[in-house]
Amino acid sequence: MLLKDIRDYQILFLSLFLILGIGTRDWTLRPEFIAVAIATCLATQCILSLVKRQGGRGQGEDSFLVPSPLNIRSALITALGLSLLLRADHWTTIALAAASAIASKFFLQVNQKHFFNPGNFGIITALVFTSDAWVSPGQWGEDWWYGLLFAGTGGMILQRIGRWDTTAAFLGAYSLLEAIRNFWLGWTWDVYWHRLMSGSLLLFALFMVTDPRSIPNARIGRVIWAASIAIVTFVLRNYFFLPTAVFWALFMFAPLTILFDIFCAAPRFSWVKNESTVTSQLLKEV
Repeated sequence: MLLKDIRDYQILFLSLFLILGIGTRDWTLRPEFIAVAIATCLATQCILSLVKRQGGRGQGEDSFLVPSPLNIRSALITALGLSLLLRADHWTTIALAAASAIASKFFLQVNQKHFFNPGNFGIITALVFTSDAWVSPGQWGEDWWYGLLFAGTGGMILQRIGRWDTTAAFLGAYSLLEAIRNFWLGWTWDVYWHRLMSGSLLLFALFMVTDPRSIPNARIGRVIWAASIAIVTFVLRNYFFLPTAVFWALFMFAPLTILFDIFCAAPRFSWVKNESTVTSQLLKEV
């Protein structure tokens, strides 16, 4: 059945954003780079899933490599996210970002849960290990209708997965800090709205920092975690003048998900709706 999984809506919306951005913002984005991102993500997912499945058969249930399903949706979402945010001069850089993004789910995990957002991990990997990668936070401009589009589509997904609190905590804390700074400096409020009405910031808040498989399980943990990311983003952006501040902040705080899950125990998120299969799916899904 078409669109039977909420991730199908994510794939649809991200694909539409990509087409919309290319058609209306005239991005210097080469179609072959999108193909490389998708092909690399899918290939890496398939290979590591097979390796994990074979490892589980050979080493038993208690081994690091346990049977894993072929999660095509997750890989496709990661590929589309990278295509929306990451830019590079060479296809090898895109391939590196895509491969490392998917690999991080398999190898950087605790208690069968990965704690790095795959797309964010791929972006940071490309920025650190290559000289031709960059992220353009202002690529969407400040047109109000982009904000409405992102808020509407993202809000529908967040309502379905129940992670609206994470976006609210991040945007609430960040907008409050920007308002205080704007007031302190005596700037007009159009400057404030200019800094907030960024399509890339909204994409991050609605589709990246809310990834239910890599953020804290408990609501209180998610709220504190997201607000902390907002604070660090504010500092890095305004005092260190780092345009990629949101991605670095998320990368730095991702490992703290482990601690929040320990001290704020809560059921782990699963895409599976049938309660009778939740337990087994949680042990398998990546």
